[in-house]
Amino acid sequence: MRQAEEIAIRRVSGEACVLAAAGRAILLQVAHPMVGRGVAEHSRFTEDPLKRLRGTLDYVYGVSFGTPGEAAWIAATVNRIHEYVVGPGYSADDPDLQLWVAATLYDSAMRIYELTLGPMPAAMQEEFCRESSRYATLLGCPEDLWPSSVSEFDAYWQRQVDSLEVSDDAKRIYRDLMYSRAIPWYLRALLPTNRLVTAGLLPERIRTQYGLAWNGRRERAFGLTMRVTRATYPWLPQRVRHLPMNFYMRDFRKRYRSYSVSSSA
Repeated sequence: MRQAEEIAIRRVSGEACVLAAAGRAILLQVAHPMVGRGVAEHSRFTEDPLKRLRGTLDYVYGVSFGTPGEAAWIAATVNRIHEYVVGPGYSADDPDLQLWVAATLYDSAMRIYELTLGPMPAAMQEEFCRESSRYATLLGCPEDLWPSSVSEFDAYWQRQVDSLEVSDDAKRIYRDLMYSRAIPWYLRALLPTNRLVTAGLLPERIRTQYGLAWNGRRERAFGLTMRVTRATYPWLPQRVRHLPMNFYMRDFRKRYRSYSVSSSA
């Protein structure tokens, strides 16, 4: 991995603002009928959303910031879980589904990063796009399935978004996630803002299929939220902007060391 590419994926993934697009990524993932069915039938993340968030961040941060050994370990962990995610017409090992899930991680991170910190230089866009292929290929997706450039990715993305049909499974996941009573009480106050930002970030076609309310007032509120974020977030100290990544990586590496010790015993 070239140093420039390493910098690109770490510069984006390490920013706390990227977490604001997590809801968008999840709703786009489950808008694919086979992903939505798999999550509905095999996942209990709506009963413990924070545990699911930890699992996702373990993977994203482990792939983006981990050593080759750490990245391989977290990928193997995810693959062991995916062995049981199989049902009529779907499998978590399906390369097309792996590609789509990874694509939502890349596109959502890209979108919120640029809304918050400004447009990426073209070279950085290409580097981040290439490096993001690791989210899929480390799970076994063939490398040649990942688009080879930003323009190819954009074409793939538009085809996928145009073909998505939000199912009842996906709508139930949305309600359980965005109106969750399973998260701590002190985080529930953030849910209205999370719903607004998630709806504003979704492609219009998908937002409509989910039945999310959207009008001029909500669009103005979303725009104001993004402008305030854009005006304030870049001025935060790096240690604050990287706080979630550093917190999760410390915990991630502690568990990896425990695994390494137990496996060598």
